[in-house]
Amino acid sequence: MGNSHSSRKPSPAGLDLHHAHATPVLGRKRSSAFSALTLGCASGHPYAASLPSYHPHELSFREDSSSSSVSDRDEKRSFDPPPVYALSTTPDIPDDAALPAYKAFLKEYPQYQLTWILDALRRTDFARLDRNGETYVDYMGGSLYPESLIQVHAHFLQRSILGNTHSVSNSSRLSASRADEARRAVLEFFRAPPGYTVIFTANASGALKLVGESFPFTSGSTYVLGADSHNSVHGIRQFAQARGAQVCYLESTDVGGVDAAATKAVLAHHRPRGGRAPPSLFALTGQSNISNSKNPLSLIEFAASQGYSTLLDAAALAPTSVISLADTPVDAMAISFYKMFGFPTGVGALVAKESFLAQLERPWFAGGTVDVVQAPGKIVTMAAEMHERFEDGTINYLSLPAITDGLRFLSAYLPFLPLRLSSLTRHLITSLSQLRHDTTNTPVVHILSRRPSKDVKNVGEQSDTGSVLALLFLFPSGQMIPNSFIEYAASRQNISLRTGCMCNPGGAAALLGLRQAMTDLPCDATLRAFEQRMGRELGVVRISLGLASDFRDVWRVIQFAKVMASDSARSALWDEWLGEKTGIAL
Repeated sequence: MGNSHSSRKPSPAGLDLHHAHATPVLGRKRSSAFSALTLGCASGHPYAASLPSYHPHELSFREDSSSSSVSDRDEKRSFDPPPVYALSTTPDIPDDAALPAYKAFLKEYPQYQLTWILDALRRTDFARLDRNGETYVDYMGGSLYPESLIQVHAHFLQRSILGNTHSVSNSSRLSASRADEARRAVLEFFRAPPGYTVIFTANASGALKLVGESFPFTSGSTYVLGADSHNSVHGIRQFAQARGAQVCYLESTDVGGVDAAATKAVLAHHRPRGGRAPPSLFALTGQSNISNSKNPLSLIEFAASQGYSTLLDAAALAPTSVISLADTPVDAMAISFYKMFGFPTGVGALVAKESFLAQLERPWFAGGTVDVVQAPGKIVTMAAEMHERFEDGTINYLSLPAITDGLRFLSAYLPFLPLRLSSLTRHLITSLSQLRHDTTNTPVVHILSRRPSKDVKNVGEQSDTGSVLALLFLFPSGQMIPNSFIEYAASRQNISLRTGCMCNPGGAAALLGLRQAMTDLPCDATLRAFEQRMGRELGVVRISLGLASDFRDVWRVIQFAKVMASDSARSALWDEWLGEKTGIAL
């Protein structure tokens, strides 16, 4: 489009612990760990109220007694902040009842203390959680944004003049250069080898739709996908069927995900045969947003060896797992940035091989995707840059600089997340499984999702599942407590969780034992009619942990479950719920 692009490379991610008092220079991009600039500033800083207080005798400093007087040393103690590590490893457990539980937790999971840097992050970028008394456990729905990311982006917008990228003005050049910088940051974050490009979309669903509507399905093609997939993956079947392709489902296991051996058998059976075989597509869900299952990414390599084009839905996988496109060279991958680091919403991406994009057939063209259009007439010349052919209209150029900063931010903390979240998830599963009703001694919850089998012990290790719990709460009789009541009761305890089928009907049906009922659905089915037929609400209660989660969040969820175990406490909340319009309607 005639835009000039910046050649400045993104600065490497890392923590600058030696410049804790440094003031960021406006107009420049800061490194990934923005919050490191605020750590240790125990006085005169907006975060000071959230940091623990220290007395001089609690800290030791390296001093030269021969050159420092007593008054100098006292002044040094009063001026210097405590070291970052000291601030970070002191637990914020204000509730006396939680402290013994925290100590017991550390005895069982001592490796959790290796993630102390995330405690520092919680005290700074996510201090609003504790100020508001909110327990947020819906990270699979959307991650929370770090405050420093918003501040950095706001400073950039305040000092910059950005214009539509479809021009060559100075403001347009700046927008285009920041967009290119964001593309490079995405490719670097996912370790993409040469040959990949980034197409910015509204979200992961938009990225998946781009592939579905453009893939050259035809009679003889096959679209292979798992039942435990997001609706956006299921939706591609509409494009496949409209062009005469066969849709082949991989059955979900009882705890979600696909069976690797069965998947390979299906892929081999339906593989494209011959050099001129119609193109077929295999879509793999990296991690289920309801069952907590991670599917083996090696299935992508196997599918490619069988002649399939490959598509990875990484929306649920990318926020807490390392993905290397060099190790897993999938043809196309869909992500949403708000699920990774909370801001901005409305921006996702399709990370794809240019060779794969060249095979796609877009059903229309729009502003920005073309070079020449004959009007009236039929001649269309698409844009020279491959990514421009798929970005309809004007990209979200005001938000793209935040993508660069957000990826730098997340890269500093991502190595610690599997260790931290694995410990918290395992503790939560164990604690909830042990709860019993005070009147019947029957279980309070029924955990449906896949449980982790790997005990992550070191920073940098990857977990074999996500950090999602799908469960049902039970009455003392063993019947399911309505999810709508659980959501109401949780909100009264300032707990943000989610209930329902999570836009994943196949995964929900597998967990709830409703696969046959799903098969028998009439063509005019509605959710209300389906629930009436089943005699209960459909869906699960989902608790999902993420970037800012700590022990307090898990402890408060356990305390909430104990309320459900108490007949008197639960009954009081039930009466309140029935008094609400929602309760009466249900």
